[in-house]
Amino acid sequence: MIIAVDGPSAAGKGTVARAIASRMGYHFLDTGSLYRMVGLAMLRAGKSGDDVSAAAGFAATLDPASVRDADLRNEDVAAMASKVAAIPDVRAALLEFQRRFARQKPGAVLDGRDIGTVVCPDADLKFFVTARADVRARRRFEELRGQGHKVSLEQVLADIEARDARDAARAVAPTVAAPDAIVIDTSDLDRHAVLARVMSLVRARN
Repeated sequence: MIIAVDGPSAAGKGTVARAIASRMGYHFLDTGSLYRMVGLAMLRAGKSGDDVSAAAGFAATLDPASVRDADLRNEDVAAMASKVAAIPDVRAALLEFQRRFARQKPGAVLDGRDIGTVVCPDADLKFFVTARADVRARRRFEELRGQGHKVSLEQVLADIEARDARDAARAVAPTVAAPDAIVIDTSDLDRHAVLARVMSLVRARN
């Protein structure tokens, strides 16, 4: 079984995807981390976000074993990840890796922004997890502050809105809900309510 969990930044899709994988005993892949890894490599090499050749090269030689790098979670990496994710050669380099991962038994859960539309359009179940920008900014602000980062809520909101615009407007694999995706707005729901609804749908389909 392949389950796709898409949505914008800080909507809660990672929490949802990890919970499904844990409770069902499925493999889990945070595909956003792949793009963050490319973004981090670009920053460490002093490359700009429009250096297509460098980005494609880093994507082609990606080492998923470094996905736990703590530096992947900062906002500079997130911003660069959004830029390199708009590069067709980067997306092409990472596509087959994601599809191979999805085919693992007994099942896989992938979270990202184009899983249900591009990576696994034939997924057995698709969710699109979203929330208002102000709610997502507050969540990300609290997360970053808890990690010791000095950021302002206004800056986090501006970053999220800019990333939303880039992700929605890019020519390749824009962030949109698949026509057959189940849309879940987490703006006014707590974690337990969201997971209860999602798991009931997963078990009904399993």
